[in-house]
Amino acid sequence: MKRVIKISLTVIVVLLIIIQFIPRDHNESEAMPANDISKVYAVPVNVGDILKTSCYDCHSNHTEYPLYSWLQPIRLMMDRHVSKGKEELNFNEFGTYSSRKQRSKLRAIGESLDEGSMPLSSYSLIHRTAILSTKDKATLMNWVKQNSDSPLLKN
Repeated sequence: MKRVIKISLTVIVVLLIIIQFIPRDHNESEAMPANDISKVYAVPVNVGDILKTSCYDCHSNHTEYPLYSWLQPIRLMMDRHVSKGKEELNFNEFGTYSSRKQRSKLRAIGESLDEGSMPLSSYSLIHRTAILSTKDKATLMNWVKQNSDSPLLKN
């Protein structure tokens, strides 16, 4: 029985070492794109700060990767999560959305705030700074309501 456990542990360790060589996605664009939501809508500094702190890691072209993310399979899970988040909403590409889609996405942000579904609990469990206070939620909600029914405000 001890031999089976020893072999099993060896196989697990070898697999963990091997998966470290799986290529990683790099969602680390440095430039602020022309289609960023802040270039398309008048985004107050406090709203922009909240979005960057609580949303941009998963919903933009730049993720601040924590040290532990360099380990597989954690990085694979993060890459998949970021990919899905960007597919749903990408603040850096917001200007490429049609006006109708932009308003729809803003309304969806409001719904997520109402439901408390964003940021995900699995994300905020580790990233405590991403947790939205009641004041942050109210600030975002007011901004979303002002902009989801208004025409596009180009800078």
